[in-house]
Amino acid sequence: MQQEVIIVGGGMVGLSLALMLAKANIAVKLLEAIKYPNYDDANLAPYHSSFDARNSALSRRSVQIYQELGLWNALQEHATPIFEVHITEQGSFGKARLKAEQEKVESFGQVIENAWLGRVLLTEVRKQPLIELIAGVQVTSLKQDADQAHIEAVRGEENLSLQSKLVIAADGRDSFCRKALGVGADEHDYDQVAIVTTVQTSKPHHHVGFERFSPLGPLALLPLPGEYRRSVVWPVKKGTEAEWLGEQNDQHFLDALQETYGDRAGKFQKTGRRFSFPLSQVLAEKQAIGRVVLMGNAAHTIHPVAGQGFNLCMRDAYVLVRSLKEQLSKSADIGEPSMLLAYEQARLTDQQRVIKFCDTVVRGFSNQNPLLKLVRNTGLLAFDMIPGVKPLVANYAMGLKA
Repeated sequence: MQQEVIIVGGGMVGLSLALMLAKANIAVKLLEAIKYPNYDDANLAPYHSSFDARNSALSRRSVQIYQELGLWNALQEHATPIFEVHITEQGSFGKARLKAEQEKVESFGQVIENAWLGRVLLTEVRKQPLIELIAGVQVTSLKQDADQAHIEAVRGEENLSLQSKLVIAADGRDSFCRKALGVGADEHDYDQVAIVTTVQTSKPHHHVGFERFSPLGPLALLPLPGEYRRSVVWPVKKGTEAEWLGEQNDQHFLDALQETYGDRAGKFQKTGRRFSFPLSQVLAEKQAIGRVVLMGNAAHTIHPVAGQGFNLCMRDAYVLVRSLKEQLSKSADIGEPSMLLAYEQARLTDQQRVIKFCDTVVRGFSNQNPLLKLVRNTGLLAFDMIPGVKPLVANYAMGLKA
């Protein structure tokens, strides 16, 4: 009898994981709380709670995973490669540059709008006979015994009772499953919200991504399809977001971008609608609990400053599926708790490195102490000049050292 996995949470991580499992010939029941959009227009990707206004900078490792799934050609139509990365601080002398050509790679990764990524993934999931997609369902109970994990859920007036040897909880930062299992989480509020939008500039982006540290917050400006389109992710202090949202503040927002970024992009000509998202770090105390594995933001939610969160989740998913395939090759139980604990241990080094890096960058560049500014700008210069440092950092950023 074919073994089946239940995934709770049908966002980008849940959909990607379901496709990896199906490719490994593992059947999947995928539960999602919110109904998905219908894609009637081939040229539009409507927002969904999981595929919203944000963008993802897919590392080279994530791109490789989608290539293995046979999805990259469809995703590439909506993605833009990053050939260079520039890191600077407003009003300071330090700068660092990474060039794909110098690191002997095709690109550092690809930027794609989450709405399009979600559309491509969902379209493929709906084609897969091994994946049963159950949307509009609310999980109300998660329990487990020695042999099975048990889920109770409701969909409209229908009650569902589901069992599986393995449940993967990818149900977000405020994971119901994590709480139902009594797993605590270490939470840190950065006292920031991310302002997210797209802008049009008078100069082409030339596939260059920028990280610009400013007194307002770290501004990420990344290339998008269309020569003059760029994505903006700008964490600002919580409570100030009203200043940047709404059509009445369009010009104010463009002026602030211009002042912070300078003339590198020419003139900031047009902005799309801005959205805001609270920023915090949430780290589950455990990720493997009996026959349940926490995945995605349910396991670790991190600051978007380096664009590493989704890529880290993709590497988690890939390693988990590899472990499950090994179990299948031995006709063993794919929910074996000791195997899941071994998976968790195997992922901790990569996770802790990325989490610490992102948190250190946020805290380090948020401090406007003049002495600290001098130290970090000297560090940026050293990064740009010391041989051997760039290839190491570039490989980690691309996810190739995980």
